[in-house]
Amino acid sequence: MTAAVRYDDVEVGTELPTASLPIARVDLVRYAGASGDFNTIHWNQRFAESVGLPNVIAHGMLTMAAAARVITDWAGDPGAVVEYGVRFTRPVVVPDDGTGATLQVSAAVGAKLPERRVRVDVTVTSAGDKVLSMARAVVQLG
Repeated sequence: MTAAVRYDDVEVGTELPTASLPIARVDLVRYAGASGDFNTIHWNQRFAESVGLPNVIAHGMLTMAAAARVITDWAGDPGAVVEYGVRFTRPVVVPDDGTGATLQVSAAVGAKLPERRVRVDVTVTSAGDKVLSMARAVVQLG
């Protein structure tokens, strides 16, 4: 955990540290076990392709949670995130090639709000495609 960010020290446009987050097939298995989401599109390539997907895809909530790490690492406290929402725009394709997929996550303060809160706007891409849109968090700062 990093030191807590102070409201007075950020401005609109303040950029959070970027992150490249790998997602491998084993991560999908672990997430399925933890979440109870064993949907076949997340582990069976033949099935995923039979329903029109290019390959196995990551769980949307796994993608969302991975992106939130950029915010919680920056804030220094996961409890500082008081709201978080996204729209899922494209799946994260996770090939079985020993590498998997990589999420590129960047974020910046989009607005300073009352009560020492900020809105953080997040951009998440994988293989050059934007996979989340309207990704925003409200963060309570000290």
